[in-house]
Amino acid sequence: MKLLANLLTAFVALSHIGFLVLEMFYWKTALGQKIFDLTPEFAEQSAVLAANQGLYNGFLAAGLIWGLMSKRTDLKIFFLLCIVVAGIFGGLTASTSILFIQAAPALIALALVWLSRQKN
Repeated sequence: MKLLANLLTAFVALSHIGFLVLEMFYWKTALGQKIFDLTPEFAEQSAVLAANQGLYNGFLAAGLIWGLMSKRTDLKIFFLLCIVVAGIFGGLTASTSILFIQAAPALIALALVWLSRQKN
Protein backbone atom coordinates (compact mmCIF):
# COMPACT_ATOMS: atom_id res chain seq x y z
CA MET A 1 0.00 0.00 0.00
CA LYS A 2 2.94 2.35 0.67
CA LEU A 3 4.08 2.05 -2.96
CA LEU A 4 0.58 2.89 -4.22
CA ALA A 5 0.40 5.84 -1.79
CA ASN A 6 3.73 7.17 -3.05
CA LEU A 7 2.79 6.66 -6.70
CA LEU A 8 -0.46 8.55 -6.29
CA THR A 9 1.29 11.28 -4.30
CA ALA A 10 3.81 11.59 -7.15
CA PHE A 11 0.92 11.78 -9.62
CA VAL A 12 -0.63 14.62 -7.61
CA ALA A 13 2.75 16.42 -7.52
CA LEU A 14 3.17 16.04 -11.30
CA SER A 15 -0.38 17.28 -11.82
CA HIS A 16 0.44 20.42 -9.88
CA ILE A 17 3.58 20.96 -11.92
CA GLY A 18 1.31 20.71 -14.96
CA PHE A 19 -1.07 23.27 -13.43
CA LEU A 20 1.92 25.56 -12.83
CA VAL A 21 2.98 25.32 -16.47
CA LEU A 22 -0.53 25.90 -17.78
CA GLU A 23 -1.29 28.81 -15.48
CA MET A 24 2.08 30.55 -15.70
CA PHE A 25 3.07 29.96 -19.31
CA TYR A 26 0.04 28.90 -21.37
CA TRP A 27 -2.78 30.96 -19.84
CA LYS A 28 -2.99 33.44 -22.74
CA THR A 29 -2.37 30.87 -25.49
CA ALA A 30 -5.00 29.02 -27.49
CA LEU A 31 -4.27 25.86 -25.47
CA GLY A 32 -4.72 27.60 -22.12
CA GLN A 33 -7.87 29.35 -23.28
CA LYS A 34 -9.32 26.06 -24.48
CA ILE A 35 -8.44 24.13 -21.31
CA PHE A 36 -9.75 26.84 -18.98
CA ASP A 37 -12.62 27.96 -21.27
CA LEU A 38 -11.39 31.57 -21.42
CA THR A 39 -11.95 34.37 -23.85
CA PRO A 40 -8.79 36.08 -25.08
CA GLU A 41 -9.87 39.25 -23.27
CA PHE A 42 -10.38 37.50 -19.94
CA ALA A 43 -7.13 35.56 -20.34
CA GLU A 44 -5.26 38.84 -20.83
CA GLN A 45 -6.97 40.51 -17.87
CA SER A 46 -6.41 37.60 -15.49
CA ALA A 47 -2.91 36.50 -16.57
CA VAL A 48 -1.15 37.90 -13.50
CA LEU A 49 -3.63 36.21 -11.16
CA ALA A 50 -3.24 32.93 -13.05
CA ALA A 51 0.56 33.15 -12.80
CA ASN A 52 0.26 33.69 -9.05
CA GLN A 53 -2.04 30.68 -8.82
CA GLY A 54 0.43 28.64 -10.87
CA LEU A 55 3.23 29.58 -8.51
CA TYR A 56 1.20 28.35 -5.54
CA ASN A 57 0.61 25.07 -7.38
CA GLY A 58 4.36 24.80 -7.83
CA PHE A 59 4.91 25.23 -4.09
CA LEU A 60 2.39 22.47 -3.40
CA ALA A 61 4.19 20.18 -5.86
CA ALA A 62 7.54 21.04 -4.27
CA GLY A 63 6.17 20.15 -0.85
CA LEU A 64 4.95 16.78 -2.07
CA ILE A 65 8.26 16.08 -3.78
CA TRP A 66 10.06 17.05 -0.56
CA GLY A 67 7.85 14.61 1.35
CA LEU A 68 8.50 11.84 -1.15
CA MET A 69 12.27 12.41 -1.32
CA SER A 70 12.67 12.66 2.47
CA LYS A 71 10.19 9.82 3.09
CA ARG A 72 8.42 12.08 5.57
CA THR A 73 4.80 11.09 5.96
CA ASP A 74 3.99 14.27 7.89
CA LEU A 75 4.99 16.42 4.89
CA LYS A 76 2.98 14.33 2.46
CA ILE A 77 -0.07 14.50 4.72
CA PHE A 78 0.28 18.27 5.21
CA PHE A 79 0.65 19.14 1.52
CA LEU A 80 -2.03 16.67 0.38
CA LEU A 81 -4.40 18.13 2.96
CA CYS A 82 -3.62 21.64 1.66
CA ILE A 83 -4.47 20.47 -1.86
CA VAL A 84 -7.71 18.83 -0.72
CA VAL A 85 -8.80 22.03 1.06
CA ALA A 86 -7.82 24.20 -1.92
CA GLY A 87 -9.58 21.80 -4.29
CA ILE A 88 -12.79 21.85 -2.27
CA PHE A 89 -12.70 25.64 -2.05
CA GLY A 90 -12.03 25.93 -5.78
CA GLY A 91 -14.76 23.41 -6.54
CA LEU A 92 -17.28 25.38 -4.50
CA THR A 93 -16.27 28.85 -5.69
CA ALA A 94 -14.79 28.53 -9.19
CA SER A 95 -15.60 25.28 -11.01
CA THR A 96 -16.95 21.94 -9.82
CA SER A 97 -14.44 20.20 -12.11
CA ILE A 98 -11.72 21.19 -9.62
CA LEU A 99 -13.27 18.75 -7.15
CA PHE A 100 -12.52 15.89 -9.54
CA ILE A 101 -9.28 17.12 -11.10
CA GLN A 102 -7.56 18.38 -7.95
CA ALA A 103 -9.35 17.44 -4.73
CA ALA A 104 -10.31 13.83 -5.46
CA PRO A 105 -6.84 12.52 -6.44
CA ALA A 106 -5.29 14.33 -3.46
CA LEU A 107 -7.95 12.94 -1.12
CA ILE A 108 -7.34 9.39 -2.34
CA ALA A 109 -3.56 9.87 -2.01
CA LEU A 110 -4.06 11.33 1.47
CA ALA A 111 -6.14 8.34 2.53
CA LEU A 112 -3.52 5.91 1.19
CA VAL A 113 -0.64 7.79 2.83
CA TRP A 114 -2.57 7.88 6.11
CA LEU A 115 -3.39 4.16 5.94
CA SER A 116 0.15 3.15 5.00
CA ARG A 117 1.99 5.16 7.63
CA GLN A 118 4.25 3.15 9.88
CA LYS A 119 3.87 3.16 13.63
CA ASN A 120 7.13 4.11 15.32
